[in-house]
Amino acid sequence: MKYHKLPHSSLEVSKICLGTMTFGEQNSQTEAFNQLDYAFERGVNFIDTAEMYPVPPKQQTQGATEEYIGNWLDKSGKREKVVLATKVAGPRNVPYIRDNMKLDRRNVHQAIDDSLTRLKTDYIDLYQIHWPQRETNTFGQLNYPYPDNLQEVTLIETLEAMAELIKAGKVRYIGVSNETPWGVMSLLKLAEKHNLPRIVSIQNPYNLLNRSFEVGLSEISHYEGVELLAYSPLAFGCLSGKYLNGQRPEGARCSLFERFVRYFTPQGIAATQAYVDLAHRHGMDPAQMALAFINQRPFVAANIIGATTMAQLKDNIDSIEITLSDELLKDIQEVGTTYSNPCP
Repeated sequence: MKYHKLPHSSLEVSKICLGTMTFGEQNSQTEAFNQLDYAFERGVNFIDTAEMYPVPPKQQTQGATEEYIGNWLDKSGKREKVVLATKVAGPRNVPYIRDNMKLDRRNVHQAIDDSLTRLKTDYIDLYQIHWPQRETNTFGQLNYPYPDNLQEVTLIETLEAMAELIKAGKVRYIGVSNETPWGVMSLLKLAEKHNLPRIVSIQNPYNLLNRSFEVGLSEISHYEGVELLAYSPLAFGCLSGKYLNGQRPEGARCSLFERFVRYFTPQGIAATQAYVDLAHRHGMDPAQMALAFINQRPFVAANIIGATTMAQLKDNIDSIEITLSDELLKDIQEVGTTYSNPCP
């Protein structure tokens, strides 16, 4: 395993991070324990979760992911050996989590206390804002909405609430997720101006079908040290090629849940086919090529993998041992030019 120190923090994280949003939906607690045990044995010390998980979110399962992880931490005694990240949900009409969900002081404090209880710990290493309070482009939405309403909760209010969590010892560092360049720079400026906590990471989607992070945010990562925790590195598994030609493997995420259509546009399917063909020409597994590409990007602090089977998990972790040649990287760039960000 390779490790990387997040700038502006003392957190040294494995370049492969274990994503857990299938725990409690597609994976039982026993399966979750097996994944956690194996990942830890392979040197993965970074675990990412969220109060909203598992996905797709629903009342019957909300919080189960954190509970499974908490039970594993309690049973294994490995809390001090892992970097634990979770997230507070942004505004959404989900009353089974909290009434009137916002990123204000009340919600932030209640969210952390609930997560700490489920995770059976008294602190979180990296506490992330799952998505912004304001209306903006998130989760694949294009065309900025130009909202005319004033925000009920400002960025500084959220930062002040996060500062209270750090002062209380419940959180070590904070980060953001599904954020924009404007949001990241605004948070950094506010933190500096008002002596508030600095965000140390950003968790956004990044894969061969969606390289939009490279426009704007990668430059911020370079100059400001807010590096990427890349999620959806296989584009919901599409880049493995298992959904090509209309295939829907039994038990696969996009076979079970129709809501995951982001990577199934005509251009996305064509690009996926091109990348799969390219991997085969180079004698590589398409999924491992896609993951290795992300592992080698200079702005990526960690690659958040997810798996529903142990075989997938082993292959995904093995990607850390692969170095893509200059020739293959050039070929990848040619495909990326032909199919430029087909699934942002």
